[in-house]
Amino acid sequence: MSQIVNVALVYASPDRQHLVQLELAVGNTVGDALSVARGMAEFDGIDFTQLKTGIFGHVCKSDRCLQDGDRIELYRPLIADPKEARHRRVALGKTMRKA
Repeated sequence: MSQIVNVALVYASPDRQHLVQLELAVGNTVGDALSVARGMAEFDGIDFTQLKTGIFGHVCKSDRCLQDGDRIELYRPLIADPKEARHRRVALGKTMRKA
């Protein structure tokens, strides 16, 4: 059994996407991965304490143990409530196009 887990850490800022691969010891948590990322140039200026985290689209806490292949996602706060935005579009007579 491997003593290392390989995980990806991703964050999308408004102008670019950040993706780094991390090798951590078995038993490390999401919080440990964030501690490692704080020292990386790719994440300079990002305040991790203000962001929610998740793994593959499911919100999780920083004490969650990592498994090999996990993708840790950093979620920025929403700038608009999706329901409210839809109500405004409907009020203006606009509809969403299906792709």
